[in-house]
Amino acid sequence: MRAIILLTLASLGLAGCSNVFDKHVEYTYVEPNNYPILKAVGYAPISLQQGANKSQKQLMAIKASKLEAYRELTEQVYGQKITAGTSVAGAIAQNDYMESKVQGIIKGAQIIKTYSVDDVYVTELELNMKRVHDLYIGEIKPREVKKVTYY
Repeated sequence: MRAIILLTLASLGLAGCSNVFDKHVEYTYVEPNNYPILKAVGYAPISLQQGANKSQKQLMAIKASKLEAYRELTEQVYGQKITAGTSVAGAIAQNDYMESKVQGIIKGAQIIKTYSVDDVYVTELELNMKRVHDLYIGEIKPREVKKVTYY
């Protein structure tokens, strides 16, 4: 009796590992209908930057404004994670905090303008999703099932 049970379990286990049908799946490429263009602006105060002279401070402001513009583009593409909380003691709010985090990779963005206005340096970026699509099409191919053939 024990041998019959073991033989039955073994055959069920082997049957679960095999495919009943072999198949061949053909895919067709799917192109999006439109490609949006995302824009972002980054700002950085020149006089508050670290540096020994005005030129160094301006260079640091250029870098900071560019990073801020990239951060804004990343927020638009990936969103941002918000963590917030409040502690309460005796029905009185004691501590209130909020934290924001952005994470992602931006490829294909172009600097449209970079300039200073008074004591602020400004960088304008643009991300054309058609260009992003062209960059990624070799890596990630959007597709849908065209035909499935069972043998």
